[in-house]
Amino acid sequence: MQKLLIDGGPSWRIVPECTGLLNGMLFSFTAKTATVHEEELMDIERFASERKQVAALMSRLYTCRLTTTSGGNISLRLTGDLFCITPSKLDKANLTGELIAIVDMDGNNLTPHLSLSIESEMHRQALLTRPDISAVVHAHPCYASAFTAMKRPINTRLLAESWFLIEEPAFAPYARMGTPALADAVATCLASSNVVLMENHGVLTVGNSLIEAFDLIEVLENSAKMTFITESLAATRNGWDTSALDAERCDELMRMKRG
Repeated sequence: MQKLLIDGGPSWRIVPECTGLLNGMLFSFTAKTATVHEEELMDIERFASERKQVAALMSRLYTCRLTTTSGGNISLRLTGDLFCITPSKLDKANLTGELIAIVDMDGNNLTPHLSLSIESEMHRQALLTRPDISAVVHAHPCYASAFTAMKRPINTRLLAESWFLIEEPAFAPYARMGTPALADAVATCLASSNVVLMENHGVLTVGNSLIEAFDLIEVLENSAKMTFITESLAATRNGWDTSALDAERCDELMRMKRG
């Protein structure tokens, strides 16, 4: 819930308050305050629906066990100059629209009462690199993230759906989280794929909509699980054979995808 307190003249003091559960314990806090002008506040309210959508999808990402309480972030393009993004230091399962930050494409936080995710630069670079997409989802799904640590490929040819949607995921070499180096590495990968495996970190997907980017995360994680299952069974040498899609079938799916 967000309180707005008049601070005299055309300015307001914004004091966000949040209550939720963390590890089964009730917690509450008040975030830092900031002064914004009334006209800026009115402009931000234009994006209430989009901010709610981002908060809801973050909760779904957590509920589906695709990320952790403090991990992962989601952004959505609002206009040619603005995007919104999940904040830092808050319980990702209990976000509301008022807690979703708004940032311009120069990286300026237009909601200074909210702490930006340390990966906001990675999201900004992704949106700048790919003007054709609107949503970015970064998460730490267990199986897919394990493959990034092993530097082993996830077999997306086990199901027609996964090859159709993902094709070959791109791989970004390790760079410390929150750094320009990581943002640059991911942006480079996005030139060739909508799905990026980040070494010793997690995954990032992009799409024309929030649900499209989310779907890629789910399909990727299922592909990682299937790769683990099929390779583990094949390693027993007890007659477990894997029949992945051959080149002809993959090409047929790509012709279908691209019309």
